[in-house]
Amino acid sequence: MPNPIRLILALHNHQPVGNFDYVFQQAFEDSYRPFLEVFGRYESLKISLHTSGSLMEWLDSRHPEYVDRLAQLVEARRVEILGGAYFEPILAMIPARDRIGQIRAYTRWLQNRLGATIRGFWVPERVWEPSFARDLVDAGLEYTVLDDFHFKCAGMTESQLTGHLLTEDEGRLLSVFPGSERLRYVIPFAAPQATIEYLAKLSEEHPGAIAVFGDDGEKFGTWPETKKHVYDNGWLVQFFDALVQNQQWIQVTTLAEAFDNVPPVGKIYLPDCSYREMTEWSLPAEQLAQYEQLAHQMQDDPRWPVLRRFVRGGFWRNFKVKYPESDEMYSRMMMVSRRLQEAFEAAAAGEKIDDALLEQARGELYRGQCNCGYWHGAFGGIYLPHLRNAIYQHLINADNLLDKAVGRPENWIEATADDFNFDARQEVRLCNDKLMALVAPSRGGQLLELDVRHPAHNLLATLTRRPEAYHRKILAHADQHAGDVASIHDRVVFKQPDLDQRLQYDDHPRKSLLDLFYDGEATLQAVAAGQAPQRGDFLGSEYEARIRRNPERIQVQLMREGRAGDVPLRITKGLTLDAGSSALQVAYLLENLPQGRPLHFAVEFNFAGLPANAEGRNFLDIDGKPLGQLGEKLDLANVFGLGLCDQWLGIEVGLKMSRPTGFWTFPIEAVSQSEGGFELVHQSVVVMPHWFVEADSEGRWSVTMQLLLDTSRAENHQPEAVTLAT
Repeated sequence: MPNPIRLILALHNHQPVGNFDYVFQQAFEDSYRPFLEVFGRYESLKISLHTSGSLMEWLDSRHPEYVDRLAQLVEARRVEILGGAYFEPILAMIPARDRIGQIRAYTRWLQNRLGATIRGFWVPERVWEPSFARDLVDAGLEYTVLDDFHFKCAGMTESQLTGHLLTEDEGRLLSVFPGSERLRYVIPFAAPQATIEYLAKLSEEHPGAIAVFGDDGEKFGTWPETKKHVYDNGWLVQFFDALVQNQQWIQVTTLAEAFDNVPPVGKIYLPDCSYREMTEWSLPAEQLAQYEQLAHQMQDDPRWPVLRRFVRGGFWRNFKVKYPESDEMYSRMMMVSRRLQEAFEAAAAGEKIDDALLEQARGELYRGQCNCGYWHGAFGGIYLPHLRNAIYQHLINADNLLDKAVGRPENWIEATADDFNFDARQEVRLCNDKLMALVAPSRGGQLLELDVRHPAHNLLATLTRRPEAYHRKILAHADQHAGDVASIHDRVVFKQPDLDQRLQYDDHPRKSLLDLFYDGEATLQAVAAGQAPQRGDFLGSEYEARIRRNPERIQVQLMREGRAGDVPLRITKGLTLDAGSSALQVAYLLENLPQGRPLHFAVEFNFAGLPANAEGRNFLDIDGKPLGQLGEKLDLANVFGLGLCDQWLGIEVGLKMSRPTGFWTFPIEAVSQSEGGFELVHQSVVVMPHWFVEADSEGRWSVTMQLLLDTSRAENHQPEAVTLAT
């Protein structure tokens, strides 16, 4: 019989804030419920389980019997509940005060609902930085689990990872268990005997060792093909049977029991790291492609097993560089977090502030910190509009609640300038009780964010299309024809046909108030395909900015001298917002124009969160008559306006022009990967008014636009805000 060994099964169950209800339900039916049903029959087995707060709240609301069963298993000491940050934020993406706040809030919920004693912590996506040890200990925790990859990046070898180790920050001690990458790949994909054989070899070399499987519970039923494999074909029953049959030497235990009964085997300081795949995904696309190619070439090289532990990818925080949209959400979240902290400090100093509304705002902030919309790897992440929209929805809700908490009047207006997005340049923020517009003078005077306060929607939660390393697989698949791919490493699954023909990359951010000049013969098809050369130098260049304020009206005026081809000219554009208004007025003045030489001038708007090819989402003419669904390519001439309507969201967006205008519209669709394969995802709708500009006698040309936002339908159906569950 092999030597005794401890095995810990630490499962992590999670669904993102903003995910569709049917996805929660399907995961419950395919993974969470059947796993608990099978596990419940094996009374000698134990697990450590983490369930994110977003999923746990849904379970408690929709399937309280499941949560009741968990409580029974906790009482029977068969399930150890691991704590976590309430809504599964990447700890590196939020301030320390919010890390500790989220952990403590979720600990209280778990104690109250499940009767659980919370001592251990699940690190979201296992993204680790050394200072987290201090925050976890300050939040009342004693241990966590990370991947063995973290330890190997610190210089440790496989033979040293036989138990938990101590780490420390500012004198706070935390134990860290190394999770086995080998077990992550064999459970549940290899036969159960593969796990038994691995544990037997480990026990032979290291009697009394602790082996930890720490990974997603969705692997047991939700991942593609796993429901049939794990349940219908009986893998989980066979696996648990094998553990019971070998329990004379395999002690299936929990992190808590191992922590209490086995002293730490040493001390370690772990570097900034995550699981191996995540460090790869955080690399820039070109470097990731090179990394993957090198790893593929080396996999049969006898030196690779030794070399591999010295090879790692990038740094998680650089997702904010790889995807500027992630940085935009992060910056917006930091804006809210800072404002909330200031409100709490003001309340503590005796100012009259509504404490209940502050707590509701805190709950909305925490929900807006859920990690899934901030990054991208093998899963949709930032490419999924409903996740990005959910982030902004909760952050805007938090802002609205803070306005009420501090007693702002029903109608108010303000203009502020600050470095809101941490780029060492000032942005301008125009706000009233209806809208928030964030303008970046240093980036072509573009509109970065446009928040409709009710129904808490950012119309500029857009995504710019860019190369991804996995796009090479799509192109290679198309070249080799379906079914001819050589190995599983190159396997490609199309969720839609001809995706290789839909790959397109943008040469500028898909934001709004982008100032463009085209050749006279430019067409809608060429512009939509990115094949119409842009002749101006205004896009992305720095504009001078001035703010004008009065009690009822605020304005930012932006000006730049530049060129359209070989023509020097000056553009001045102004954005004006009135108190109590849900309309943003935009005025353009072009000066120093040559006589008798028309210029083809366009202003690009993007509108996000308004799905294409969906019922109740349509373009409208100036009289409100439908012109087609929002995925349509429209080429309109000499009209005075265009509207977009989303009946489900309750928003109508209108552009009303002061002079006859041509309009081009087309959808922005990105090819992304998910666990199910490659797919085309709608990101935004481009609306591009354009003119052949001719100078008047003074070399000037002007146009005024009103961006009208009708949200009356949404305002009549606003859900009530809720505080953190306790």
